[in-house]
Amino acid sequence: MFKCIATILFSFVTLQTIAQRTTVEEYINQFKQTAMDEMKRSGVPAAITLAQGILESESGNSELVKKSNNHFGIKCKTTWTGDTVSHDDDANGECFRAYKNASDSYRDHSDFLRGNKRYADLFKLNQDDYAGWAKGLKKAGYATNPRYPDLLIKYVEQYNLQQYSLAVLNNQPPVDIALQTQKDEQTATVTNSEKATETTVADNIVNAENNNPENITSINAIKCVFVKKGTSLLAIANKYDISLSKLMEFNDMLKDGILDKDQYVFLHKKSMTGAKDFYITQPGETIYDIAQKNGIQLQYLLAYNHLNADATLQPNTKLILKPGLKIEVDEAVKNNFKIHVVEPKEGLYAIARKYKVTVQQLKEWNSLQNDDLKPGQQIKISK
Repeated sequence: MFKCIATILFSFVTLQTIAQRTTVEEYINQFKQTAMDEMKRSGVPAAITLAQGILESESGNSELVKKSNNHFGIKCKTTWTGDTVSHDDDANGECFRAYKNASDSYRDHSDFLRGNKRYADLFKLNQDDYAGWAKGLKKAGYATNPRYPDLLIKYVEQYNLQQYSLAVLNNQPPVDIALQTQKDEQTATVTNSEKATETTVADNIVNAENNNPENITSINAIKCVFVKKGTSLLAIANKYDISLSKLMEFNDMLKDGILDKDQYVFLHKKSMTGAKDFYITQPGETIYDIAQKNGIQLQYLLAYNHLNADATLQPNTKLILKPGLKIEVDEAVKNNFKIHVVEPKEGLYAIARKYKVTVQQLKEWNSLQNDDLKPGQQIKISK
């Protein structure tokens, strides 16, 4: 009888203990503002602070946290003059720092990194480079676990912690993780007929009315979404359940972070050709802008037009969007004056010499401000 009662009591206590454990989501919601405040004060990215807190404190459930409010496992060291607690870690009875509350632990964590020369290289990194910070912490000797950087990166990406760093950098309110989880669950139950409408717009240019990023649309038959400036790529990847590396690959991006302008972001790999044969450049467009606008992979657009990725395009330049095509001079243009179509690596001097005119005349006839020419560009060679 006694054993039965003891077993029941033990089971009850165990269930109570499990029920009282803080979840990762609860931990994040509890300390996200503290992490952002510390980022503003010290420069330590909020995403990294939260990831370390989750890992080091077991989301606030570790024995060390319960008896010392120490969320980052910082040991006493010779410079520490505050309260201490004894705790078994790498060795028995090691000295750890103790704090009155969690906020003090977060503040000391920031000061510990900021004031220690061994971590100085971290503060040379961009604050949105969470992977660099994670690897840098391990390199500087913060932890002995060889998987430490991978674990931090995993938490940042799994729980979208990057949004809190970006919120500080962009001065934007972060998404509430509880509301986002609820929204994701609701989205998962939506039937196919209730999903966002997919539309295709002529000429490969989507009219994104109201700039609504919820609507999935298509360019060149490839699914994409219109995204506003200041949005993080990681947030987009998480929203549409795509790995960050794949999203960057789909959009010919070499660096992650936040978008510096409104643009379309593709959710699948772009095509090797455009829907149309040619495209006429507009003022201010880059070769990357044109690749996105036409849903064509940048490498193929460059290859078809013999261009480099850093090419500067003149307005009204005709670009090829499909292989095997050549740029023909418009008949209307032919009838009014002589025209030369610029070949790859051909300059003004070579054209002037070929037609026995001067470079200055070519500049005047074509209103050129400099000597830059692009393959496919049509040049007047007579007045």
